[in-house]
Amino acid sequence: MSMQLSLEVTGLTVLVAGTTTAARRVVRRYGAGGATVRRIAGPEQFHPRLLDTVSLAVVVDDLPGRWEPLLEASRKRRILVSVEEPAAPGGCVTLVGGGPGVEDLLTMRARTALREADVVLYDRLAPYRTLAELAPGAELIDVGKTPGHHPIPQPEIEALMVRRAKEGYNVVRLKGGDPFVFGRGGEEINSCIAAGVPVSTVPGISSSIAVPAAAGIPVTYRGVAHAFTVVSGHQPLPPQELEALAALGGTIVVLMGIGTLPQLTSGLCKAGLASNVPVAIVEKGFSPEQRTTISTLGGAVTAAGAARCTSPAVVVIGEVVRRHQDFRATLTDVLTHPMVAS
Repeated sequence: MSMQLSLEVTGLTVLVAGTTTAARRVVRRYGAGGATVRRIAGPEQFHPRLLDTVSLAVVVDDLPGRWEPLLEASRKRRILVSVEEPAAPGGCVTLVGGGPGVEDLLTMRARTALREADVVLYDRLAPYRTLAELAPGAELIDVGKTPGHHPIPQPEIEALMVRRAKEGYNVVRLKGGDPFVFGRGGEEINSCIAAGVPVSTVPGISSSIAVPAAAGIPVTYRGVAHAFTVVSGHQPLPPQELEALAALGGTIVVLMGIGTLPQLTSGLCKAGLASNVPVAIVEKGFSPEQRTTISTLGGAVTAAGAARCTSPAVVVIGEVVRRHQDFRATLTDVLTHPMVAS
């Protein structure tokens, strides 16, 4: 009989029965929960005396019938029993979008992937502060990058991901936002496929829409903007792309745009976008340090310098900024005298 148990295991002794591969995650999960865990790999290792101090017996095996002596002895002693499905053989990789960096915006599927992970490779924009609870017992590896500093180059991240999966581990690559929005998820997928490693993706909430929303800025607004364009500010945009952005209209959302803000704003002005178009710089969205700096295209660089804006930040350019929920003065005052809204 299979049963799902949800109970506090701190201080309990748990007996896990099953092969090393199949039972590994279960042993780690209960150990991380505070239990004393004993494991036996085969029925020949079982003796009723093993149950003398056991509160819970967990069977993880493709052939649970092999464990009938353990199940019968547990029933006689009124010991709780859980029969769990074994983990699939071999390792795999799951790319998980962590959203804008806070735990409660993870999807249910993302939480499930983390809970079942053996190894988690995470970056600084993912919700990493509570990973010990989200991925109990998993090996946590920081592969994060900061502007101008990449301690683990991307090819090494991909090689590590593949290697740990080939060792039989369930690997989660936890990324900020969505894996396929400037997250290099496509490259990581291709590396797994080339190596013959099973790989899947869990989408995340992209910071391109989440961070403006946190600041009360809609990226589209009826009668104001019917489209929005997301661009990377990691490198300066070439003139032809700036001209296309200026001509397209709508809202421009720039991720990782602090470092290239001078080139972006001057380039858009040269491409024909009016210098009085509103601009919002939203720093550290969804964190206690979140703040929004409001200015114009022509004054954004000065405003960002005065406010000492730093990464991570999302830059929003367009008339939707006029709908910013934290305006505490008239639009004319705000755009004439740039303000910072907490």
